[in-house]
Amino acid sequence: MTALAALFFGMLGLLAGLMIGAVGIGGVILVPALVYFGGIPIHLAIAAAMMSYVLTGLIGTLVYTSKKSIRWSMAGWLCAGAMPAALAGALAAGRASPLVLEVLIGLLTVASGVHALPASPAGDGTRSNAVSSPALGFIGAVTGFGSALSGTGGPLILVPILMWLELPVLTAIALSQAIQLPIALLATAANFSSGNLDPTLGVLLAAGLAIGTFVGARVAHAVPRPALRRAVAIVLVVVGASIAIKVIARLFA
Repeated sequence: MTALAALFFGMLGLLAGLMIGAVGIGGVILVPALVYFGGIPIHLAIAAAMMSYVLTGLIGTLVYTSKKSIRWSMAGWLCAGAMPAALAGALAAGRASPLVLEVLIGLLTVASGVHALPASPAGDGTRSNAVSSPALGFIGAVTGFGSALSGTGGPLILVPILMWLELPVLTAIALSQAIQLPIALLATAANFSSGNLDPTLGVLLAAGLAIGTFVGARVAHAVPRPALRRAVAIVLVVVGASIAIKVIARLFA
């Protein structure tokens, strides 16, 4: 790997980290950027992205814990459902065709963006609906499997679901950080066992992500919550549309 390539991967991680820490998503840009601009095979890109989320999940969890933003009673049930599902999702990703994975990532991002875009009275964090423990476990399982399969990280899937359930946006983002760590750890273990992991690439991404996530998490607590919700929606729509266009172009090329 050249120095220029290493710098590119580090900067990519930095950009994604800022988005993850500030608006709860950002990992979604890693895999497409690695594949389309970095020339990395999609299976290796997914594995490296999941490895990089180990450090960001740890940093994001620590920062949001220090701000007392994580509801641990909810996080425990989410993680219980996510951990076995993340292992299964990583194993499935190693066997899936590249085209299927690209279509999945494009559809997942578009759906999340469209769903998060409409304004909601709950978006300002003044209302918080209760979610049952079994429901949290199921949501965690969906998040764990989909995240490990697509390499997008937990926040992309979890944040829109929790916002749809009318939880405050900051609570949703904080929980997405807490669930990201166990998902990344188990997915990385599965990817390592299947031989799809490039540790060097994973470390470069993680270095940029770590700095970006730390700064972004602090930004999240300084920005008004309605503005934060709008940022989540806009970023999801823009990134989702970009991925969809690239996937369609490849399908009809």
